[in-house]
Amino acid sequence: MLLEIKSVQKHFGGVTALRDANLSVREGEAHLLMGENGAGKSTLMKIVAGMQRADGGEVLFRGRRVNFASPKEAAEQGIAMVHQESLLAPHLSVGENIFLGREEMSGFGVVRRGAMMARAAGLIERHGFPLQADWRVGKLSPAGRQLVEICRAIANGSSLLIFDEPTSSLSENETKEVFAIVKKLKESGAGVIYITHRLEELRSIGDRVTVLRDGATVHSCELCDLSRGQLIQHMVGRDLGAIYSRTALVPGEEMLRLERLTRGSVLKDIGLTVRAGEIVGLAGLMGAGRTELCRAIFGVDAFDSGRIFVGGKEIGLKSPRDAVAAGIALIPEDRQKSGLATQLPVGWNLTLASVSAHAPMGVLNGAAMRATEEKYIAKLRIKTAGPGQKSVRLSGGNQQKVVIAKWVAQGAKVFLFDEPTRGIDVGAKTEVFETMDELARQGAAILMVSSELPELVQVADRILVMRQGKISGELPGKTTQEAIMSLAAFEEEVRG
Repeated sequence: MLLEIKSVQKHFGGVTALRDANLSVREGEAHLLMGENGAGKSTLMKIVAGMQRADGGEVLFRGRRVNFASPKEAAEQGIAMVHQESLLAPHLSVGENIFLGREEMSGFGVVRRGAMMARAAGLIERHGFPLQADWRVGKLSPAGRQLVEICRAIANGSSLLIFDEPTSSLSENETKEVFAIVKKLKESGAGVIYITHRLEELRSIGDRVTVLRDGATVHSCELCDLSRGQLIQHMVGRDLGAIYSRTALVPGEEMLRLERLTRGSVLKDIGLTVRAGEIVGLAGLMGAGRTELCRAIFGVDAFDSGRIFVGGKEIGLKSPRDAVAAGIALIPEDRQKSGLATQLPVGWNLTLASVSAHAPMGVLNGAAMRATEEKYIAKLRIKTAGPGQKSVRLSGGNQQKVVIAKWVAQGAKVFLFDEPTRGIDVGAKTEVFETMDELARQGAAILMVSSELPELVQVADRILVMRQGKISGELPGKTTQEAIMSLAAFEEEVRG
């Protein structure tokens, strides 16, 4: 046995994050850690990795009781963690980040940068990652930063690696490479703890599974002994059939229309409409232009030509401020980087987009702000200790709810959801979909980008598919994943 966790508890003020967490990991196995957002998975792993200290219970590593005071102390014992949200230094290169804190030094105390960069280049080449050792991390995509995190974790030859949602922003090929890395680690005798909300990954990666719910271990077994439906029941306490369900509405008036929107080679002659009460899915492979289209509609990136209409009226779009004034909201792919001010309280984030409404005479009305904060915390069922809690301390699903609530409070009518369920669990996904459905019933128009094809099929009324910057076809909501992939991957295909 490599790792044993027994009855671990952790409290943050009056909030109980862990109350009875139990887990064991053997050498040479990949152990899946499952549960809803807020179940305590990341907190438990941060205790193992030395980022936080437990309030009770015990952790044994190779049979010896440990209570690491820092990640460095854990790393010295052979434990490394690949985080879901990047903890890299953006101003440094890929190679410098891989060996940050473990730099090669000469006898005179000087960093041997050339040797370090050569080692980084060799590691990247060995795994076939689309990176260069001298690239600056701050200019990488979320997927690129995740790959650097993985390289950093495996570079030191750790005996226990913890992967927290490592593939949430990766392409299919990059995901396969992560699976290959896990297989190599297992073959070398290392243990792997793997957190994922992508249920299709389970059989490809795991040997055993442990499920946390409300800070406690509720089930642990061999993965082969557990069906997908049983796993979901353990996670959220309800049947598989209740997870995704939506009754389509009769579309109302046109809310969003694009005419021949073009931006270099990224967006080519895009035309689409979204009506009130309608959820339109936007599918496509990575690099197809889906995120770029959302950014253009929201005024983040300028487009070369084309027209955008909201409520039948053409809008001049020079910045996100213009988009917000027109009633457009963007829930971005990277919520921590672009959707939240993570170091500000939950309440402040909820009112960021509607500050002017709370300051009619140029002075903030504290009572009105508090009323808004409490209203939307309750309305979107945000699990928080209160409006004053820092947003960075929320689970991924609750952070996403804060981003959505910010725009609901602002009164937006056109919502652009870019990968709205990335990195959140099944239960939180259901709540996000319920929120989207409620917005649609209130007359909003929703354009939803998602790489999760089952979600698009179950949630969207219509699905537009992008390929190489173009709309390659349109499908009804209750279509097949195969039909979507055909339009996403092949230029000439039967439409409809």
